[in-house]
Amino acid sequence: MSGEVKIVACVNLKGGVGKTALAVNFAAYCGMKNLKTLLIDLDPQTNATFSCISPEDWQKHAAEHGTVADLLGVRNHASAEGAAKDPASVIKRGVFQNVDLIPSHLDLFTIDLDLGAANARETKLRRALKDIVDNYDIVICDCPPNLTVPTQNALALSTHYVVPVSPDFLSGLGIALLLTRVAKFSDELESPIEHVGIAMSRVGRPSYYRAQTMESLRTTFGDKVFQTEIRERSAVSEATSKNVSVFQMNDKDAANEFAALSAEILAELGL
Repeated sequence: MSGEVKIVACVNLKGGVGKTALAVNFAAYCGMKNLKTLLIDLDPQTNATFSCISPEDWQKHAAEHGTVADLLGVRNHASAEGAAKDPASVIKRGVFQNVDLIPSHLDLFTIDLDLGAANARETKLRRALKDIVDNYDIVICDCPPNLTVPTQNALALSTHYVVPVSPDFLSGLGIALLLTRVAKFSDELESPIEHVGIAMSRVGRPSYYRAQTMESLRTTFGDKVFQTEIRERSAVSEATSKNVSVFQMNDKDAANEFAALSAEILAELGL
């Protein structure tokens, strides 16, 4: 792997924080900026996948070419032939401008059981993609809301990670724990990964409690919290249902917010 490609994991221990929306729309923004981009969906809920392609397209691609579950070795247990998929064929090309996708699969729900005794199970994705990642300027991994095998594989592959967080007590509570765990995991694998920043997402209507939570996060983590905040907008969910990015929707405020946050992340990555 070259040192030039930036590989970014979107991670949080809690669901519902806008992690997938950030991953998908950040990937779309990178593509719009002429960066050759690969989006990897490692969440068994497949939300990032269905933000880019229809269920019918996913079903056809999964049957003919495979998904990230094949790259992690899960499908070898489920398929009759038990043969490994060619990593290049698993990629769904051109889901957005300059953006390719490695789709997820429901099989990831049981991956910790399926790969319980597998050797070096945390680095399966890194090994599967070792000859592919250099074809891209940036790779973005959407992780499930936990630190199980899919997230571990994303972190082992990644050079950087971003923590999306919504302004609620439970969402913010686990950030310090997450940062500590990622640092420990990185040390154990001798695979350095840099914390890029914390992204305020799914910000709802103003309230004293939300404002207090956001102020607390900014006080605690300082300049690690990005300036741009992503507000809760219907255009984001509508874009998902149409398999397009927020930049293709008729909502300038939503597009401007995601563009500004994406620009902040790229600046931190040196891109």
